Amino acid sequence: MTSQPPSPPPHPEQPAEAVPTCYRHPDRETWVRCQRCERPICPDCMRDAAVGFQCPECVAEGNKGLRTARSTFGGNVVRTPFVTYALLAVNVLIFGAQYLTGDAVTAQLAMWPAGVALGDQYYRLISAAFVHGSVFHILFNCWALYVVGPYLERAFGHVRYIAIYAISALGGSVLGLWLDPLNQPTVGASGAIFGLFGAVFVVGRRLNMDVRGIAVLIALNLAITFLVSGISWTGHIGGLVTGSLLAGALAYAPKNNRTLWQVVAIAGALALLAVLVVVRTSAILAAV
Repeated sequence: MTSQPPSPPPHPEQPAEAVPTCYRHPDRETWVRCQRCERPICPDCMRDAAVGFQCPECVAEGNKGLRTARSTFGGNVVRTPFVTYALLAVNVLIFGAQYLTGDAVTAQLAMWPAGVALGDQYYRLISAAFVHGSVFHILFNCWALYVVGPYLERAFGHVRYIAIYAISALGGSVLGLWLDPLNQPTVGASGAIFGLFGAVFVVGRRLNMDVRGIAVLIALNLAITFLVSGISWTGHIGGLVTGSLLAGALAYAPKNNRTLWQVVAIAGALALLAVLVVVRTSAILAAV
C-alpha cells in the first residue's frame, strides 16, 4: 500500500498590499504618481508634463520661473481682442436704443458744451462717443474700429488700448468744449477713431514700418472733415492729437520701469484734460 507524503505546513498569510489613494482626493484609488514629487494622483489631478504627469502643485511651482508673455509695448499678450468687440457691441446697442427712442437717448448722451458747463453733466464728454447721427455714421466708425482696433489692442494690451481709446474720445470732446458754440451738440466715436488712427501711425513709426498708407488715410479723413458740412472738426482734431501723443508716450516709454512710465503718461493725460475742462467750465460760468 502506497503511502502519501505528509502535507507541508501552511505558510503564514501574506498581508495584502495597500492600494494608494490620491493625495488630494483620499477616497480615490490610483496607481499613477507625480513624476516630480512621486505622490499618487487621480485623473482629475494629472497635468501633462514632458514625461508622464505631474500634480497641480508641482506644475504651479515649475511655472513660477517662467516669464509671462508680454505684448509689444507692455501688457499681457492678447489672443482675442475682446475690448474691441465689446466697444463694437456697445456702439451697436446704443444706436439701437437711439432708433427705438427717437431723440431721447441722443439728447441725454450727446456732447453739449452748455450741458457740461451749466448743467454739470460731465459724463457727456465720454458718453457722446457712443452716440451716432446716422446709419452711415455708425457703420464707418465701427468698420474703422474693427480694422485698426485689434491691431492696437494686440500691440498695447487690453488696458493700455482702452486708455488710448477713451482718452482720445475725451480729448475730442474737450476741444469741442473749448471751441464749439455753447448750444451745439456733437455725437460719434470719431474722436476716438481718429485717436486710433494716430496711434497706428505712431506704432508704425516706432517699429520702422511703412506708414504711408495710414498717413494717406488720415489725410483723406481730415480733408473730408473740413470739406463736408456737419462734421465736428474739433472732435476729429482733438482725438487725433490726443491719441497720437498718448500712443507716443506709451510706445516710446523707456524699457526700464516701462509700466510705471506708462501709468504716469496715462494719469498725466487725464489730469491735463481735467484741468482744461475745469478752466473752460469756469470761463463759461463767468461769462453767463
